[in-house]
Amino acid sequence: MIIRLEETKSTNSYAKEHIDTLNDRTVVHALRQTHGRGRLNRTWVDLGAGNLFFSIVLKPGDNYKNLYSNITQYACVVLCRIFEKYGVAAKIKWPNDVLVDGKRKISGILSESVIEGGVLKGIILGIGVNLNAKQDDVNNIPDRIATGLNIEIGKPVDMDVFLSDFLGAFFEGYDKFLNIGFEYIMDEYVNRNCFLNRDINVHLLNNIKSGFAKGVNSSGELLLQTSDDKELVLNMGDIL
Repeated sequence: MIIRLEETKSTNSYAKEHIDTLNDRTVVHALRQTHGRGRLNRTWVDLGAGNLFFSIVLKPGDNYKNLYSNITQYACVVLCRIFEKYGVAAKIKWPNDVLVDGKRKISGILSESVIEGGVLKGIILGIGVNLNAKQDDVNNIPDRIATGLNIEIGKPVDMDVFLSDFLGAFFEGYDKFLNIGFEYIMDEYVNRNCFLNRDINVHLLNNIKSGFAKGVNSSGELLLQTSDDKELVLNMGDIL
């Protein structure tokens, strides 16, 4: 089921407010977001009509499992597959950003779990994709380099077709992902990366860790080798 909204604060906020009445695998799609959000409390900039903002409500069970934290990484892999259908070789920046040429952001993902009284009421997977952006608008996005799919391929993109293709591919492998976890997409995730085998800086809450990005483990965590030969296992953070 797809709920289509003309405008909302954010599709994730709408889904959270209506979590009790929304069925598993419901999609909330808005033409405009007034307060879209990204990871680490960042603002997701609305680039106007023709760009994609939607959230998927997932209710896989009453108890939270660690593999649910990897749903964003699974979504990254699916997005890369769809972009490739348009001739765009997208790459993943750990944990869940999708970039073109390893530097221009084209999509962002935000997952939020709703838990009350120890019971998992649902997981909300919010996704924003720059499909039909104006070059001047992406140039004015603060603190990041961005792009749009239309800019990359030189023509407009049909939003409904893109959404349909993504949802079809996402749910085609979703049940298998729930059974296997991150290992189901681990090889593909690593092969599509733009962050491994180099020195990086990772923003962790109030500090920055530096080191060599040596790998991703079977739980989707980043393995960072520091200059004093320690290995850090990171399950959250933002590569700068």
